Amino acid sequence: MKTISHHAALIYVMVVISAADGVMSEKELKTMGMLAKSLPVFRDFEDHRLLTVAQECGSILQEKDGLDAVLGLVREALPEHLAETAYWLALEVALTDSRVMLEEIRMLEIIRRALKIDRLVASALERGARARYQVA
Repeated sequence: MKTISHHAALIYVMVVISAADGVMSEKELKTMGMLAKSLPVFRDFEDHRLLTVAQECGSILQEKDGLDAVLGLVREALPEHLAETAYWLALEVALTDSRVMLEEIRMLEIIRRALKIDRLVASALERGARARYQVA
């Protein structure tokens, strides 16, 4: 099995959640770019590689059992302490459109299980992400 960097693993998670509803919106793509440019975890990532890494993930997803392959690569590449970060990134991308589709909710659960994130921790991350997107 091919290995990827922790940066690629985080990007793969964002791509997976963005593609979950069948449409990668312009807003979601912009959010991915903004996150990759601004978060400390991406400090040593060359952000011009974002599109290439996202396309690599997309290619794998199109293969038979592609989702399982992508999640396997993510699990292998992510240090344990970045699992919650990956889940939070998925939440950020999912909430970008101000609506979370049923497919995205299902995918978040798949990601949570794949990354072995405790339900209570996931709930806290979800609540924080929702609070960030509240409007008056």
